[in-house]
Amino acid sequence: MTPEQAVDAARVLLDAALRAGGRRLLGLTGAPGAGKTTLASALREALGEQCVVVPMDGFHLADVALARLGRADRKGAPDTFDAAGYAALLQRVRVSRPTDPPVWAPMFERDLEQPIAGAIEIPPQTPLVITEGNYLLLDEGPFAQVRALLDECWYVEAPEVLRQERLIARHLEFGKDPAAARAWALGPDEKNARRITATRGRADAVVELG
Repeated sequence: MTPEQAVDAARVLLDAALRAGGRRLLGLTGAPGAGKTTLASALREALGEQCVVVPMDGFHLADVALARLGRADRKGAPDTFDAAGYAALLQRVRVSRPTDPPVWAPMFERDLEQPIAGAIEIPPQTPLVITEGNYLLLDEGPFAQVRALLDECWYVEAPEVLRQERLIARHLEFGKDPAAARAWALGPDEKNARRITATRGRADAVVELG
């Protein structure tokens, strides 16, 4: 579906939550650079205060932990996230009642390249929570718990050349030199992209971003 159709579909989920007096969880997944964050921001702008966006990237392990574990050279792979913590947060969000206190989620600060705890407030009355990240449809390890916690999960994709150009530009923006940016985008990022692409068939819908 197109981004415009995605907005309409998100409104359907929101309306269903409002009619039921409950909450719906929508997941957005796809390869690095596909446009997940862009789509999540567009949905948030269209739906306003009735939705909150919770990125999976807030569950990145800190660089100090990655260095200790010997995983710093592949940051962004499934085992460089606190996947069990992410699933636990989604479970808490799912069962939260209007009378409960807010749930606080971490965010990922791109300038620091580090997670920041307790940065995103999810009020108990919010009817739609949108979460976006790479591994929402992965069916192994702790990430395998995630799909069952989502009412719907959409796969976001873009043309490969455009997706890789976006990744290189992102790495340049946040401090890598041109050679390192390209090497990371076509190395670790591409390895992760192939793994994520293999989960595409488990999505409820595909959103195409040009």
